[in-house]
Amino acid sequence: MKKKKIVTSKDKKDWVDFTKSLEDLYDKDTNFIGEKLVSNKMIKLDLHGFSLDQANKVVKKFITESYEKGLRKILVITGKGLRSTTYKNPYFSEKMNVLKYSVPEYIKNDEELFNKINKITTAEIKDGGEGAFYIFFKKKL
Repeated sequence: MKKKKIVTSKDKKDWVDFTKSLEDLYDKDTNFIGEKLVSNKMIKLDLHGFSLDQANKVVKKFITESYEKGLRKILVITGKGLRSTTYKNPYFSEKMNVLKYSVPEYIKNDEELFNKINKITTAEIKDGGEGAFYIFFKKKL
């Protein structure tokens, strides 16, 4: 017989708070960027589950749309790549095949995108730490 787990009121509150923030996530199934922005929140793009090619295409669209909307800061979540299976294939570099490294490099090498960006920095722990980064935009001309 399985023992029932007791859910505390703090766990319930955390869950409710988490599910309320889902509207600001990028929906990778519909390519829709959430329109609802609260003044102190930013739009987020979660790249978990994307291949490198898919991630680069989605990031380009996301950055372009965010810049056109006049946003000043966005969050891109790549993950840390700790569960990557590249270690099974000796012909792949574990470091360079991970979205964590490849996506920022793609952005820096795309002149059209990089001209819109003021800086890219590692996210705070609460927003994903080393598995995410902020993009700060230049003012729209």
